[in-house]
Amino acid sequence: MSSQPQYSAPIPSASPAPTTPGRSGILPVAALVTGLVVGGGAVGAAWALSGDGPAASSTAADDARDACRALGGFDESKYGSKGPEGDIALNRFAAAVVLSASAAAGDKRYKPLAEAVQRAQTLHAQTFEFGKEVQQELTKARNACGDL
Repeated sequence: MSSQPQYSAPIPSASPAPTTPGRSGILPVAALVTGLVVGGGAVGAAWALSGDGPAASSTAADDARDACRALGGFDESKYGSKGPEGDIALNRFAAAVVLSASAAAGDKRYKPLAEAVQRAQTLHAQTFEFGKEVQQELTKARNACGDL
């Protein structure tokens, strides 16, 4: 006669796990937002750089124009919204960051554009808001686009 092991279901705890008040929820949100921006930028850059014909051999000027198109369609008031509007805003901002950096890497004339977009992204990542300083950097970037 063989004995079979007996298994029992775990007993649920009567009280939830303790949580710490304050900033404990901010770090996962910051990591999520950063991951989405970087991931969205990578997808946007891959999309912009892939394809057939002349688009496949993109130049720094093409990257700058594409960054400006993404920035021109970027509505910061929609950033963080749920649904398609929020997704579009997040991806356009990320694409502007990545494409402007690519343009600057290919031609130093696009460095002011890339720096302004990068500063806007960095400031936004610190505050999670499109406050005055972020708006100033976005204006600088948009002005740099107007000079293209």
